[in-house]
Amino acid sequence: MQVIRAAKAGFCFGVQRAIEIAESTAMTSVTASLGPLIHNQQVVESIAKQGIKVIDSVEEAESGQTVIIRSHGVEPAVYAQLAAKGVAVADATCPFVQKAQRLAAESAQVGQVVVVGDRQHPEVRGILGWAGKQAIAVGNIAEARNLPFYSALAVLAQTTQNEDDFLEIVAELRKHTAQLTVHNTICNATHERQNAARDLAGKVEVMIVAGGRDSANSRKLSAICAEKTRTYLIETAAELQTGWFAGVSAAGLTAGASTPDWIIEEVYNKMTEINDEAITMEENKAVEENVTAAENTVVAEITAPVENTAPTEFEPTTEKPAEAEEKAVAETEAGEEEKAVAETEAGEEEKAVAETGAGEEMVDMSSWDKDFQKIYRGAVVAGHVVKMTEEQVFVDIGWKSEGIIELKELSLAPVAAPSEIVTVGEQIYAVILQVTNEEGYTVLSKRRVGETDAIERLAELAESKEEVSAVVTEVVKGGLLVDLGMRGFVPASQVQVGYVEDLNAFLGQTLRLRVLEFNPAKRKVVLSQKVILNEEQQQKRAQLLESLKEGDVVKGIARRITNFGVFVDLGGLDGLLHISDMSYSRIGHPTELVNIGDTLEVLVLKVDQESGRISLGLKQLKPSPWSQVAEKYPVGSLVSGKVARLATFGAFVQLEDGIDALVHISQLANRRVAKVEDVVKVGDIVKAKVIECRPEDKRISLSIRQAQEEAEAAADAEAIAQQSPIPEMTIEDSIEDTLKSE
Repeated sequence: MQVIRAAKAGFCFGVQRAIEIAESTAMTSVTASLGPLIHNQQVVESIAKQGIKVIDSVEEAESGQTVIIRSHGVEPAVYAQLAAKGVAVADATCPFVQKAQRLAAESAQVGQVVVVGDRQHPEVRGILGWAGKQAIAVGNIAEARNLPFYSALAVLAQTTQNEDDFLEIVAELRKHTAQLTVHNTICNATHERQNAARDLAGKVEVMIVAGGRDSANSRKLSAICAEKTRTYLIETAAELQTGWFAGVSAAGLTAGASTPDWIIEEVYNKMTEINDEAITMEENKAVEENVTAAENTVVAEITAPVENTAPTEFEPTTEKPAEAEEKAVAETEAGEEEKAVAETEAGEEEKAVAETGAGEEMVDMSSWDKDFQKIYRGAVVAGHVVKMTEEQVFVDIGWKSEGIIELKELSLAPVAAPSEIVTVGEQIYAVILQVTNEEGYTVLSKRRVGETDAIERLAELAESKEEVSAVVTEVVKGGLLVDLGMRGFVPASQVQVGYVEDLNAFLGQTLRLRVLEFNPAKRKVVLSQKVILNEEQQQKRAQLLESLKEGDVVKGIARRITNFGVFVDLGGLDGLLHISDMSYSRIGHPTELVNIGDTLEVLVLKVDQESGRISLGLKQLKPSPWSQVAEKYPVGSLVSGKVARLATFGAFVQLEDGIDALVHISQLANRRVAKVEDVVKVGDIVKAKVIECRPEDKRISLSIRQAQEEAEAAADAEAIAQQSPIPEMTIEDSIEDTLKSE
């Protein structure tokens, strides 16, 4: 039976990203996941071992925790509830889901929103939350037909939705509106996996889908495959049943987007093992029949009277009984000369037997086959290379047919040609994989000869957890292959700390590894470099925690940026630079000041030895702008600034970096103001009078109204002065005017 993997299967980008965020967050804070991170119980259990607790509601979140928003996303109200509890958030929402949420919110402004998907699925519930209370979910074509007519309609899809089902529902929705806006938000990875599974299911007799039964995309894959062939949805390799593959020549394997590489590899190995067991039974039966037939022939020929000449090389005689009788008479009548010649050519042992009398003694068979190699599956045999092609090596092993070694079975490391490994005439040792294939050759493997010694060594390494080095020989789907005397598999998630974007960068490199799982019966070795790097990182963390003190000024590199701050690598330990400690002025997002990879000089604000959390500050290394506020903005002075933000009770005006002053709604104008935005808007440049300055409370109050009133009063006084000027008179002019009047 041929076992074929789908071209696209396993973790998608969004799921891998969510796991990386969860693992990274767990290293720096007490972490909880709002619902299972992904729909795979085995992965959830693995993550739980790293201290990530699963909570079912916001009410279960505890102060001091960092709550992970899983890849499915949540509705806006959840963010507000978490913020109200003062809980930090690590948002692992899949970028494709975030796009659907944004489009849902925008579409709600212009018409009715319909989301095609399972209304009970957390992703769909989240998208509906962003689309507003009027949004509805449609799960199938029947539900779409029951919808009323809408003047305007926007339709989106659950990211794991089957595209054919989505397009069918879209066609129906066109009948229910005069204006339809279609947003195909199906994830590209989902579409590719479904097409690959559909294509493979059409070529095999049975299909295995590895994935969680709670996973929507795994169930959809199963349904797609079931349309083409017999299909089974399983969560682990333990669920595979031998009877499923009886009489099957080709079986297919695919996996949902939440299925890890190690489960896929385990299922593939189990399917291969079931196939090997079936082949072994057939081969053993064939070998037993051949050996029995050969033994019967040998016994019959050797126990015959010596004077009867038996055919050589176990070939059955073709003489007829009458011809045999005539031949025996002729031999009896042969002259002494011919007999002497025959005896001379015969070996000494045969001569002795002949002289004892025909048929009186039997030949000793106890060691007749001592020079023949035992031929059975798994046996190690010696042979000489007799011929080579570009893809195969032919070996004489002294059996009824030559042995054949495929290129991939010559060495663990990939080779371009057999001549890189062997030469014609060279003696080699090989393991029998198949006694006789369809073409009559014995199938051999040279690379597996060293596995016996490797198995013993790997068993010790699995027990001792000792570190071992190995060279990466090949990049395969989901990970790397290394040479340990037998093939070892390093999943992509176990290569290094953090997400590996390009596995090809590790080809030919030597990795430091530890055995995670070893099953010699299945020739299965799963290894990890990540666990070693994590342990070293933990040691560095412990040493760094002991050395760090509050008030220390240290340097670090910005490794990860979130909405609430920047995680700074201090040399093996991450500290959190919260957004509120980055600048004295208000900023909307940390990227306004910091980019990933920037080297920062920061102040250690707090070190929690128990939780391993470190709080950092950036603004604290700069003088506080409030230290000179009293001199720069005394009460009664006139100032100008830009409106930074609005509140229901007034407007905040930025006087300089880090100094915001409040203009209360009552001080905005010399009239009653209903709404702040009726007078000012964000970005306006305004002039105001300082009516209160309290640097100790970091508070300055301004009045636009008083500044305007004073400006108007000054303008009126100047206007009056310019309208009726009084001429100046000298004393002489005054006396002269008086005399004239008398």
